[in-house]
Amino acid sequence: MTSLAAYFPITDPTLIFFVVLLVILFAPIIMGKLRIPHIIGMVLAGVLLGQYGFNILQRDDSFELFGRVGLYYIMFLAGLEMDMEGVKRNTRQFLIFGLLTCLVPLGLTYLMAATLLRYPPPAAFLLGCIMASNTLIAYPIIGRYGLQRHPSVTLSVGSSMISLFLALVMIAGLAGSYSTTAGGSDGQAWTSAGGFWLLFVVKLAVYIGSMLWLIPHLTRYFLRRYSDAVMQFIFVLSVMFLNAALTSFIGLEGIFGAFLSGLILNRYIPHVSPLMNRLEFTGNALFIPYFLIGVGMLINVRTLTGGPYVLCVVLLIAFFGTFGKAVAAYLSSLLFRLPKADGHMMFGLTSAHAAGAIAMVMVGMRLQVAPGVYLVDDNMLNGVVMMILVTCIISSLMTEHAAKQIVLSQQQATAAGPQQGVADDERILICVKYPEIAPQLLSLATFVRSQRLNRALIALNVVYDDEHAATNRDQGLRLFEKLQRQASASEVKLQTQVRLATNIANGIKHAFREASCSEVIMGMHVHTSQNARFWGDFIQSLYNGLSRQIMLVRFVQPLNTLRRIRVAVPSRAEFEPGFHRWLERLCRLAGQLDCRVQFHGREESLVLIAEYINNLHPSVRAEYTPMSHWNELPQLAAHIADDHLFVVVTARKGTISYKNALERLPDELQKYFSGKNLMIIFPDQYGDPKEDRMSFTEAQHHEENSVYDTVLHWLHRHKSQ
Repeated sequence: MTSLAAYFPITDPTLIFFVVLLVILFAPIIMGKLRIPHIIGMVLAGVLLGQYGFNILQRDDSFELFGRVGLYYIMFLAGLEMDMEGVKRNTRQFLIFGLLTCLVPLGLTYLMAATLLRYPPPAAFLLGCIMASNTLIAYPIIGRYGLQRHPSVTLSVGSSMISLFLALVMIAGLAGSYSTTAGGSDGQAWTSAGGFWLLFVVKLAVYIGSMLWLIPHLTRYFLRRYSDAVMQFIFVLSVMFLNAALTSFIGLEGIFGAFLSGLILNRYIPHVSPLMNRLEFTGNALFIPYFLIGVGMLINVRTLTGGPYVLCVVLLIAFFGTFGKAVAAYLSSLLFRLPKADGHMMFGLTSAHAAGAIAMVMVGMRLQVAPGVYLVDDNMLNGVVMMILVTCIISSLMTEHAAKQIVLSQQQATAAGPQQGVADDERILICVKYPEIAPQLLSLATFVRSQRLNRALIALNVVYDDEHAATNRDQGLRLFEKLQRQASASEVKLQTQVRLATNIANGIKHAFREASCSEVIMGMHVHTSQNARFWGDFIQSLYNGLSRQIMLVRFVQPLNTLRRIRVAVPSRAEFEPGFHRWLERLCRLAGQLDCRVQFHGREESLVLIAEYINNLHPSVRAEYTPMSHWNELPQLAAHIADDHLFVVVTARKGTISYKNALERLPDELQKYFSGKNLMIIFPDQYGDPKEDRMSFTEAQHHEENSVYDTVLHWLHRHKSQ
């Protein structure tokens, strides 16, 4: 045993990393068997492996580096996944809960420390600031249950940042007061303190204002020009670390900057995008577990045997701080009339303390009350460290319990009453041909698909059955390999099919019926000549021969850089069978991109659209602008910016919402909306399912204009001359 002990603690960086990976691998397995949240397993593993446990690992610089990155990652993901529209709608609730979860623990802990522990006022105030803040250590549990945008989670994350910000500001003021009173008279100290706060406010305002202006412009510029996955990932991380570094110059902790960068980048990284998946995977697989293990290695359980006074300090700090967080959470849930499970969630997320508390204690250990006497003693340090273990366990257990309750209630509500107007026959067919367009089509399908149904997308490549069929088929297979990697990065199932056909439109229609699809997404071809037909060679035959929804799209910039969606709705569109389908798809797209959607149409149509959105998608930011006549369509061109998506809901001939003005649509789009992001939607038509009746007596090719239309057009033109 003596010879074996000589090899510990492990100091070799390679072996340390290997042991940490083993912990990350086996801790969830063991904790799952014990029905204990995985986060507790990571922290307890750190306790056992650290110098205060079995002294197996040395806490080298990798724990400091990866641990800090993990803490930044938690705050960054929290900001990145927040429901920003929910924040804007519930600003008052955020402020109330944020102030309560900061001031209630602060006041209770201060009174306890000043009266029961006999701490001097500055030390009691420091301890109160520590308990007023919190770390979202249980946030990874939220990700496993898919509740990142649940109102109680959004409320907890936002209020946590308010309380953390206030605590950091008070700690900075406490440290600044000691630095100003170290020398000089009281008047000089007062003047210096005023200068400190003035400089702090100016630096904070300049920092936030510059980041709010710089990061969006820089992000849009970068994402529009560089689509490489690695480059986008590195860019996002660079933004996060830049913000974390800049906040240290202001006097705040880097976690504030990481959270702010997540808030700013929120709308540029859709929740189901490959980039978001890579960010979450990297953080949850490595950096966040490293941080949790490092926190456990700081905890010295042996301090509990140091005497009744140390045990009393630990119990009092943990109880009053946690009790204050509980009072704030449950009082807020009562004020906001939230369910009991939401109150549990708010308490669970806001009750944990981690390395941020250690950092605040370290600030106090550097502040001298008198020569050789520091503000924080060893007993307070040990009490705070043990409090971290207690609060992490309470927070993890409570968050796990609340998440299960919320998920069960959501499932029961879904089973009791399915969403009105939303069909469950969704199966999206993506027609791909060109490599430069196909990734955008897949991204669009990923954004508009139902996350609840979670059905596979179908990618189809139809090639002509001619002498070049083998070569074109191989090109289609190589294109599908690229799309498979993109779909896997978003954790979306994708089925692929290369089909030979002598007629492209018929090939698409046959594949559509065989796969029982509900709609088609395809790219709009790019003409090389001005007199080319707008719909291309086969699209006209497709939409006349297929009665289901078709979405034709043309994107000139990445989807995640769009700021607004403008939708032109024809009169009587609400009477079409596919009204709810295209409206649901646009609502999902606006929700994923976190952008505004503006509808232009008749009053009677806009009323029903608004009712649908308010009932089923209240978080979507929708605007409604009356458009009395379809002839006003060209006037919208002046309001379509480069980062807008213009959507035209059209109709097939003979349908309820069809009008003669739609015949001018190709010319108007080509003349007024050239070079713009464009989407054309042909809604569902169930009245005459032509694709189910293919026979000799029913022609499968339909001309857009008949001979009579051509003659009338010729007569009208000569008459006008």
